[in-house]
Amino acid sequence: MIRRIEKRSVRTRAVALLLTSVGLFGPMSATAETSTEAPKAIDKAANTLESLKELDGKAPARRSLDIQSWTTAEGARALFVEAHELPMFDMRVLFAAGSSQDGATPGIAMITNAMLNEGVKGKDVSAIAAGFEDLGADFGNGSYRDMALASLRSLSAPDKREPALKLFSEVVGKPSFPSDSLARIKNQLLASFEYQKQNPGKLAGDELFKRLYGEHPYAHPSMGTAKTVTPITLAQLKAFHAKAYAAGNAVIALVGDLSRPEAEAVAAQVSSALPKGPALPKTVAPTPPKPGQTHIEFPSKQTHLMLAELGIDRADPDYAALSLGNSILGGGGFGSRLMTEVREKRGLTYGVSSGFTPMQAKGPFMIGLQTRAELSENTLNLVKDVTRDFLANGPTQKELDDAKRELAGSFPLSTASNSAIVGQLGAIGFYNLPLTYLEDFMTQSQSVTVEQIKAVMNKHLNVDNLVIVTAGPTVPQKPLPPPTERPAEQPVGVPEH
Repeated sequence: MIRRIEKRSVRTRAVALLLTSVGLFGPMSATAETSTEAPKAIDKAANTLESLKELDGKAPARRSLDIQSWTTAEGARALFVEAHELPMFDMRVLFAAGSSQDGATPGIAMITNAMLNEGVKGKDVSAIAAGFEDLGADFGNGSYRDMALASLRSLSAPDKREPALKLFSEVVGKPSFPSDSLARIKNQLLASFEYQKQNPGKLAGDELFKRLYGEHPYAHPSMGTAKTVTPITLAQLKAFHAKAYAAGNAVIALVGDLSRPEAEAVAAQVSSALPKGPALPKTVAPTPPKPGQTHIEFPSKQTHLMLAELGIDRADPDYAALSLGNSILGGGGFGSRLMTEVREKRGLTYGVSSGFTPMQAKGPFMIGLQTRAELSENTLNLVKDVTRDFLANGPTQKELDDAKRELAGSFPLSTASNSAIVGQLGAIGFYNLPLTYLEDFMTQSQSVTVEQIKAVMNKHLNVDNLVIVTAGPTVPQKPLPPPTERPAEQPVGVPEH
């Protein structure tokens, strides 16, 4: 049965809100929140450091990182990779303080993280920004479903490193939570919520997570809602910070021009500045959802199609095989099964993709696309048919060989810069993965067989279990064009919203 949700039919062209003051907000896509549990890097692209291009005269392909790990006196886990090619270092501090810890106050985790650099004793937000800038340092922060984080990039010379670390430690460990900043951030959020009402992809994404996760902490939007954000108080933010930003709840990842003793001193300084306390309990396992389809009525020329089911958690041993299988199904762009059948042969969409998002608890497997409204029902059936056929028959040997070759060529990028490495270290520490995880992943991926991929894909996916949300207008449907090498009608240009 299809459940309908009526939305007001105001046809406006969305105007993106520029919410830069807290460094977290940007245009929200339907799947944006699902992919952020492994954030690429919060550094500006122009600042990416190619600091480990070559070691011992060899290219970095398949290079094993010498990851060192220890625990600080306050209980924070530290991971460190030494790299002296440039006189800089990158640090990322991760906390189990994402929206899954919101409890009865959705949005409190995100606002707490956004408030970190709004004020410390003796400095307001402008003075903090100027302080980092004067030292040639870069501060960043972010909040997601599983985690919240803060990052620092700084020169490694003591006269720059020490004041940058002092300011960073104050910002993360002892924020002052000024009331005027809270009011401003709330207003920005409320404006963003209004904008999102005109974004069918965001509406569909939020509804999909509700259907997929029910009463689980992953169900609500990470940003909260207008109803939950408005009454949040400074006292609640301070209490959340004291609990969720405790040293025992932190992972400190370090990469760059530091010796082991210097790295230990850096981690100790940050850890000692944090509130004292233990790690928070891990997110509980979600209950499998009831399959079904929900339609959100929205005036548009295109319809958003989102299909999902519970996937895997971050420690699942099938992850390497599932990643390769998914790249063949729909995660590999042009040449993937879904892209070939839906776009290249029929011109039904600008792009279609699939993906697993493993998190602390089972994250979603999702397929998403936009198509012309009058072809939406049959396009949805085609996507399900392609997925069902892939599960029934698995990939071809050629598809698997191509996917392995592509992975072998792109995998070095995961450790090609300081910011990339610190992101990997953060994930390894946060999800308690083996220190050899990156090398293990590559070894497993290159040895997997067609039958193994077929087996694990069927173990974790079933088309009959899909939760489906569509957002668009109700219009008479038309049959799909037949598959051809050159579709008569090309895909709609840029996807709406």
